[in-house]
Amino acid sequence: MAKSREYLLSTGKVVYAGKDSANNDDLVEAAEPKDVLLHTSAPGSPFCNLGENPTKEEIKEAAAFTASKSQVWRDSKKDVMMHIFKKKDVYKDKKMKSGTWAVKKFEEFKVRKLEIEKYEQN
Repeated sequence: MAKSREYLLSTGKVVYAGKDSANNDDLVEAAEPKDVLLHTSAPGSPFCNLGENPTKEEIKEAAAFTASKSQVWRDSKKDVMMHIFKKKDVYKDKKMKSGTWAVKKFEEFKVRKLEIEKYEQN
C-alpha cells in the first residue's frame, strides 16, 4: 500500500488522507467499521480517516485539510461541501472504478473558504 498523507491535528491526533484513487481504496479498505471518514460531496478528493470518536474540533480541522487537497477547491477557491460517514456505511462493487465508493448514510456540512486557506500549504 502506498503511504497516505498524514496530518497532525492541533489536538495531537494524526489523521490519514489518500494521495490518489488507489491510495484512497487502500485507506478505506483498511478502515475499521466505526472509523469516521470524510470526503468532499464532489468527486476528486482524498478520503480522510479520523479514527473512532473524533471531536467536533478534530472533524472541522480534518475537513478543512481534506478540502484543501480536493479538485473542487483547486478549481473554485470557494466554500466546500463535505460528507462525513462511518466505514460501516460504505461499500464498493466490482463495477466501480478505482477510488470510488458508495455511501449508504452520511451527513453533509460546509467548510468555509477561510478555514480551508489555513491548510492549503500543508
